[in-house]
Amino acid sequence: MMQKIQKFGGAMFTPVLLFAFAGISVGIGTLFTTQAIMGSLAAPTSMWYKCWNVFLQGGWTVFNQLPLLFAVSLPIGMAKKQNARCCMEALVLYLTFHYFVNTMLTQWGGVFGVDMSAEVGGTSGLAMIASIKTLDMGMIGALAVSGIVIYLHNRFFDTELPEWLGSFTGSTFVFMIGFFVMIPVAVIACFCWPKVQLGITAFQGFVKSAGAVGIFVFNFLERALIPFGLHHLLYSPFYYDNVVVPGGLYAYWAKLLPKIAASTASLKSFCPEAGFTASGFAKMFGCLGAALAFYSTAKPEKKKKVFALLLPITLTAIVCGVTEPIEFTFLFVAPGLFVVHALLAAALATTMWLAGIVGINSGGLIEIASLNLIPLMRNHWQQYLLELVIGLIFTAIWFVVFRFLILKFDFKTPGREDEAEIEFGSKEKFRNKQAEKGGKAGDPKLELCELILEGLGGKDNIVDVTNCATRLRVNVKDETLCKDDPYFKAIGTHGCSINGKAYQVIVGLKVPSIREVFETLL
Repeated sequence: MMQKIQKFGGAMFTPVLLFAFAGISVGIGTLFTTQAIMGSLAAPTSMWYKCWNVFLQGGWTVFNQLPLLFAVSLPIGMAKKQNARCCMEALVLYLTFHYFVNTMLTQWGGVFGVDMSAEVGGTSGLAMIASIKTLDMGMIGALAVSGIVIYLHNRFFDTELPEWLGSFTGSTFVFMIGFFVMIPVAVIACFCWPKVQLGITAFQGFVKSAGAVGIFVFNFLERALIPFGLHHLLYSPFYYDNVVVPGGLYAYWAKLLPKIAASTASLKSFCPEAGFTASGFAKMFGCLGAALAFYSTAKPEKKKKVFALLLPITLTAIVCGVTEPIEFTFLFVAPGLFVVHALLAAALATTMWLAGIVGINSGGLIEIASLNLIPLMRNHWQQYLLELVIGLIFTAIWFVVFRFLILKFDFKTPGREDEAEIEFGSKEKFRNKQAEKGGKAGDPKLELCELILEGLGGKDNIVDVTNCATRLRVNVKDETLCKDDPYFKAIGTHGCSINGKAYQVIVGLKVPSIREVFETLL
């Protein structure tokens, strides 16, 4: 079950990879179309405004079509065969489902307690999906329908039909079955989802009333679930669905940018719920403090090597918001240290919230700049200066606490290894060993994939493979044939998270191309 959950989490992350550029586009477009910042140049009648408005509206594509993107993207990671065909099937049947819902509610809305004459958005519980007025089921509805389609695809795509029915095989057969399956699914949605919406509204009230406690608990769990690869499941409904604000925090905040940019009021006064996206503060300030602690506690003869390791992975965390490379350098050798890391991350997020500093702060400096600093700096620079001060104070706290714990408990963090030394980035040594055995140096990606495959017990031991932003996620048949975390660090990856038969090799941002090469070996 854990393997399936992890695979689902990785597949759900696919459309999230588009958010970095989309966020930058919205941030820049908002900056150049806001009169409070650009003055008369950005008047709605000016050519400047009209040109940049074209750019801005294009940037909204991803955020305006999130349910559709999730419905289409899930099969990329979950379909066992012909993923591209399954994506098409998911799109068609997802639209079919909403046409069924629209017609049922238009004809019998009173029976289901839904007023289809109401405007979409707000408290109506309605939304427009691909120009279809339907129930606002957000990401949950998209994932549910797409999941059903994936099941039908995996079960029936290869079904053999009589030769005279050959034109109905493959995707057509899946669509035929799915068409009739979607009818009862639509009926169930019409009956149940309005009641679910009432529950969501109640949950929103609870989370909002929990205040700082809710912010602390959420941000602690967001970090603590990283070793299991389940953190996507926690934050995705908050960020991209209607759990706390309509449309999810990302889209909601982006739409507020012009209003916030034109005001000098506290950021928190516009959207206190944006405190749930505060994980980026730990990525920028916490990882820096941890890296400094690792360097200061490393053995003198290893400091140069540790610096070479820590510099790129710390910058990756700060700039890109990808923390697995640095977090996995100490997660398995000092799990207690990781718990402290999660607690400090939650404390930092809560402190920022109490200071009135909120926004889309879940990524690295690039995302934070595009959706906060660039469009809002002019009227909110005092708050961002306070953010920097608080962040640097917590960098010092991270450094002091980590350094104390590392020395107190003699944690074998980078540069403190004993005889069973973990050698980071030592692919060259493995290549030399391969050469000694008669092998030839070639494509570095191919060589790395061959070593990963060897560490996972060979191609006959692989069940399936997917990836998220930084991890190659592999399920294996027999975990006793696989290597442990030090092996994967030694071949040049950032380590491996192991949970039963589920292996997550931390590759970094190049993981999509690594997966492509890895799959050719299978």
